[in-house]
Amino acid sequence: MRQRIKSYSSTRRSFLRGGLAAPGVIGAALIANAREDDDFDDRPTHGDINILRFLSALEILETDLWQQYNELGGIQDSEVPGGSGNKPYTDLLVEIDGDMPQYIHDNTEDEFTHFNFINAYLMSKGAEPVNLERFRTLKGSTAPGAQNIKRLTNLMELTVDTTWWGRYRSRTGNPDFGDKFTAVIPGLLKGKFPAIPRSEKDLTPPDHLRAIVNTAAFHFGTIEQGGSSLYPSLAQRVSSVEVLRILLSIGPTETMHFQVWHDKAGNIKPVTDPTNGLVFPDLGTFDGNEDLQANLIMPEPTVFLSRSFPVCSIIRPTETRGAAAGAVAALKADGLFNGQSNAFFAELNELAAKADMAQRRV
Repeated sequence: MRQRIKSYSSTRRSFLRGGLAAPGVIGAALIANAREDDDFDDRPTHGDINILRFLSALEILETDLWQQYNELGGIQDSEVPGGSGNKPYTDLLVEIDGDMPQYIHDNTEDEFTHFNFINAYLMSKGAEPVNLERFRTLKGSTAPGAQNIKRLTNLMELTVDTTWWGRYRSRTGNPDFGDKFTAVIPGLLKGKFPAIPRSEKDLTPPDHLRAIVNTAAFHFGTIEQGGSSLYPSLAQRVSSVEVLRILLSIGPTETMHFQVWHDKAGNIKPVTDPTNGLVFPDLGTFDGNEDLQANLIMPEPTVFLSRSFPVCSIIRPTETRGAAAGAVAALKADGLFNGQSNAFFAELNELAAKADMAQRRV
């Protein structure tokens, strides 16, 4: 590649020394050079394949959790394999926003398409697709509307980190600099809470079910903000332009999901769960405190790359070092994998380690 660049530069210098060349001569030289560049090898590297395999695994896990949400609170149709819906749960979701069932459905369908596409692309390159079916061992909800099948993820013992709420409102902090943020719902960090009714018993009392729905509303945002960061973080390690295109095309859909759920989380109804004391405050009263203001769903400008630069509105974090391992650690801390086997964690950690070792080809 260096030789081609040198050859083109030499040709260009000869044109300049010789004065203005005829347009046909210049055009022929450029066409010849373009033909040389067509020989550039854009095949995915081993690192690219490892990144795609890790992303496929996460998309499979994301699909599993969103399918559970859709079975109970989404639109039931042939586009997404699901259950039969749970009216009390869905009714409270609709109180947050009338479009919640449609959004849940569409988010679920998107995740199916992501892992199906990535796996198909891997196979087209002779690489092994990702299959986690052997780890489908977790018991799911038995509430009316849910399918009686085994799951990969656990939505019934969550410890939800809501620090992203303040992180995206901060004008002075960025986790890439090691800055820390306060959880907007601190109670969600202090226990293991269901985001779907575990059984018919969770449908009452009403405030208990409302707290479950509010937990789901914030968990939606927690999941999707992670994807918003992960794709640009790993894109920095990709070598193939085509693989980069995949990451740059799928990643922004995760951000679109995040902004929707960021917006909807601000509409939750205040409630205290009478069964466990979990408190959801009234986010509609912020008294000028932008750290709580519900409608600040567009990223506030903050520090980026260096504190010497002007602030900039960005996705945060996007640090590439340890991005895959960090994503796994965050999901594990979330409680999403409670009950999973050691073999499951070994598989996921290996996929993450290989993705983090990928190096961009120069």
